[in-house]
Amino acid sequence: MGRRGLNSGILPFVAFDAYLIQLYHAPMTASPTISVEPIRLLSRGDVERVLDLSSCIDAVEAGLRAAAHDRARSAILGLHAPDGGLHGKAAYLEDDAEAWFVAKLNSNFPQNPSRHGLPTIQGVLALFDGRCGRLVALMDSAAITVLRTAAATGVAVRHFARPTASSVTIIGCGVQAFTQVRAVALVRPIRRVVAIDAVPAAADRLATRVRAELGIDASARGGTRDAPHETDIIITCTSSRVPFLGLRDVRPGTFIAAVGADNEDKSEIEPELMADSAVIVDSLAQASTIGDLHHAIAAGALTADQVRGELGTLLSTASPGPYDPRRIVIFDSTGVAVEDVAAAVVAFRRATEAGLGLQVVL
Repeated sequence: MGRRGLNSGILPFVAFDAYLIQLYHAPMTASPTISVEPIRLLSRGDVERVLDLSSCIDAVEAGLRAAAHDRARSAILGLHAPDGGLHGKAAYLEDDAEAWFVAKLNSNFPQNPSRHGLPTIQGVLALFDGRCGRLVALMDSAAITVLRTAAATGVAVRHFARPTASSVTIIGCGVQAFTQVRAVALVRPIRRVVAIDAVPAAADRLATRVRAELGIDASARGGTRDAPHETDIIITCTSSRVPFLGLRDVRPGTFIAAVGADNEDKSEIEPELMADSAVIVDSLAQASTIGDLHHAIAAGALTADQVRGELGTLLSTASPGPYDPRRIVIFDSTGVAVEDVAAAVVAFRRATEAGLGLQVVL
């Protein structure tokens, strides 16, 4: 090998050695001080103590409106197991002079109560400062999930259900059911509730609780044949994989909150009913993938272009208009993370003011 070839391979290393010597002898500069601040740990009881449903409805509505103006964004990831699944949801929300990130991990195992004596939904929610990325809180996610899901129903009912609606049928009397009824009762003068569940005892328990805690007349039914047709509002809140609510069950002018279909296998509303209704979604992209809308599109009953719109966009850019007694309205609620961050921020602020929760340094 000639001198030129040898030098061409060695010179870069010589130059690098010289750089290291220069760096070693250079004067040291002070490193910035890195602060490690504590985070707040909030239990389910803490969350329920500070986050009332009425405030959650207002916060969720504000979050949905923010998303319509590109001040909030969300994403979702789902993994399935034989008896349940794990959902990861993330969101960003700009709130006046502040900004926030949320990352929520929920497991959902519908057979947990009967098989293991455990809740159907278990998980954790992490709240971050969106301006610097600092983790500020970890909180139980089950309470947030239940409250924000019911709050979304409350927002949709407040703006798109019959103003004088006074009766509700709820199909599926699990962990979501009571809070769903309570949310509707906060925005409409509800005087009668009909509870329906495949397990009659569950329907009985819900009816008893509604009477005792809300002071509303409530009864349990064994099937869906007559009850939905008698009421102004219907809430479907099941883990069904087969649609069970059709045109024959619903009278004109009814508002339906389809809450249960939160993955691509679940289905509650028959495609023909979807096609004959004004469909509102929380997220068009998400509902087209995992909601009842997804099944209606797959069946050829309607297209995404025929959806009336996303709830936040409709609230921000258009008037709901006068109530149409001839039209059924369906809110396909698949659960968006913007709702989680909106609710979590309220819970965190109030818990901080009240000094609730544990403060720890990770």
